[in-house]
Amino acid sequence: MISEEETNQTTDTAAELEIPDLLKSGFFENKARAFWVLQTLGWLAYGFLRLFNGLAQGRDFEYWKPSAVAMITGFLITLFYRQILRRIRTRPLQVVVFTVIFTSVFFSLIFSAIETLGHVTFYEIGWTPEFTELFGNAMIDIYILTSWAALYLIINYSLMIQEEREKALLATSMAHQAQLKMLRYQLNPHFLFNTLNAISSLVLIKKYEKANGMLGKLSSFLRYSLVNQPTQKTTFEQELHALKLYLDIEKVRFQKRLKIEFKISPEAKMALMPSLLLQPLVENAVKYAIAPSETGGEIIVSGACEGDNLILKVRDNGPGMGKEKKTISNLSSGVGIANIKARLTQLYGNKQSFTLKNVKPRGLEAKIIIPCEYKDKGG
Repeated sequence: MISEEETNQTTDTAAELEIPDLLKSGFFENKARAFWVLQTLGWLAYGFLRLFNGLAQGRDFEYWKPSAVAMITGFLITLFYRQILRRIRTRPLQVVVFTVIFTSVFFSLIFSAIETLGHVTFYEIGWTPEFTELFGNAMIDIYILTSWAALYLIINYSLMIQEEREKALLATSMAHQAQLKMLRYQLNPHFLFNTLNAISSLVLIKKYEKANGMLGKLSSFLRYSLVNQPTQKTTFEQELHALKLYLDIEKVRFQKRLKIEFKISPEAKMALMPSLLLQPLVENAVKYAIAPSETGGEIIVSGACEGDNLILKVRDNGPGMGKEKKTISNLSSGVGIANIKARLTQLYGNKQSFTLKNVKPRGLEAKIIIPCEYKDKGG
């Protein structure tokens, strides 16, 4: 999914030019080899066309000799032409156009002179061409060399645009991954602080077994958060396992004050979702619905697939949002809630939604809607 979003955010220059499929294939991976293949095949085709044209005009098969001279001449001249084009292809358009016109005229005169010499030497000895014949031949050679230069530049410009586009995609992808890592690793600072304080308190009152149990669960939870890459998606079932590790740690702190209920459909358990997406929502519920209440409260985590969407909800029976806290950005839960929104936007673009609302008789419900995806069974 992220690749599609990144592609939409990069430059559209290459797409607008509609680069031919051939330029996107492996043929141009080795540009030097591609040049020599096209150069050789192109001038061989020119030589055969010139020969067939002569035969069609009534010349005998000996006409292959001046045709071969013209073919070899064109091949060698365009090698020199290539060196000039390689030096000016990144210059302003006016410079490129002027150079192509001037060089094509100059080389066409040389091309035409050698063609005429080859014709006189190998085919019609003693033949003296008229000026109009020489002029017409030179015009044809100008057209041939200009077409060769245009094709060379078009292919090179297209490859340059494609390379720049790939670099832009790679840079964007790396930036997004770095941003996702930053967002994910900011999700649980309060949780770590509170857990370490709880472990310290258990050690002070010599409840070493409970402290060791909390350390083990904290270690498993942190390992899960660090091992999973930010752009990877895990199954909801795996996320539930990590979420239960977190809640087991919190239960040590709150004991019977914390009640948990899960309502997960079988299809939703196998659906894919970003790692540690629900943990900050549950952490928010613990902080604002459970911790302030002497009697505690309840947190309900639900998940279901509806059509093409995966619906995730975290609901508590706490005080909910006050009138002064109606927007996500103003919630005192801070970084965790804001980062959920940022991660969803990075991963799904406009194919997701995230809402917070008060529910009756009391409480707050966080609702996430993302595309319902499953692991490729063939993979």
